Amino acid sequence: MKIVIAEPIGMCFSDLNEFIYNLENFGHELIIFEARPENDIELLNRLREAEIAVVSNLPISGEIIQQCSKLRLISVAFTGIDHIDVEQCKKQKIQICNAAAYSTLAVSELTIGLILDVLRKTTELHSHTLNGGTRNQFLGTELSGKTVGVVGTGDIGGKVAEILIAFDCKVLAYSRTSKAKLMKIGVEYVDLDFLLNQSDIITLHIPHTSETNLMFNKESFSKMKPASYFINTARGKVVDSQALAEALISGKLSGAAVDVYEYEPPLQENHPLLSAPNIVLTPHIAFATKEAIENRSKIVIHNILTWLDGKPENICL
Repeated sequence: MKIVIAEPIGMCFSDLNEFIYNLENFGHELIIFEARPENDIELLNRLREAEIAVVSNLPISGEIIQQCSKLRLISVAFTGIDHIDVEQCKKQKIQICNAAAYSTLAVSELTIGLILDVLRKTTELHSHTLNGGTRNQFLGTELSGKTVGVVGTGDIGGKVAEILIAFDCKVLAYSRTSKAKLMKIGVEYVDLDFLLNQSDIITLHIPHTSETNLMFNKESFSKMKPASYFINTARGKVVDSQALAEALISGKLSGAAVDVYEYEPPLQENHPLLSAPNIVLTPHIAFATKEAIENRSKIVIHNILTWLDGKPENICL
């Protein structure tokens, strides 16, 4: 089979060599591209003859998939698959597998780091200090004792909840299913309106679906506790960025931290969050640690080899 890695996924040398050896022994062909395609035409040229395609967060539209008649598997080096046209894959009977849980610790740790950043204003005060500033009676806010609402308690949301409990926070959770493991350590599952109204901090850990699209909008922010904080390391399209910016400008929210957007950075100059006050922005880096990328590569390799062996794992479609 022809296997195409259409964009860099950070494979280490030893893993790559072992992968190539395993493929060559069974007569498979591997093509690796060291840079992201500049446009859809280039992407199509890379994938047109592929039977197995590997991408990370590179969007693959239905139009491209439709022209890849040989494609049988898309191995996504990412947890979410909302950047792939799933409906077109269904029509062509193309399976999709993902790198489930590869970045659980990485995203969880950054989430906590962003919460501490907005509470203690470390990013803001770094620039202030570089410009000759002093404390000037600044007072931050402690995380301990706060009520934190965790929206979505999958692998990442669950880990974030566990860490927050260790910080002596009261943790409220809203999720499709409740987890006995989390309830045992003190996490309380509630409805969304209660969580919005009672939480000092809200952190999102939900996928982007038709049900969650713009789930956090003007109405949602109006229900949040006054002077609360908002964190998003999940998916950009679950939040109305304009509504979030307005909540910050009006003072409804005391601060926010965002790592994900409607599209991949760089952000356009008129993006509403760029001019919002009291916000920390990062360019989609929650997953980006050496450990997570190494783990991701191993999962991608494993997914392809098990699929070729007729025993597929991590199948999403």
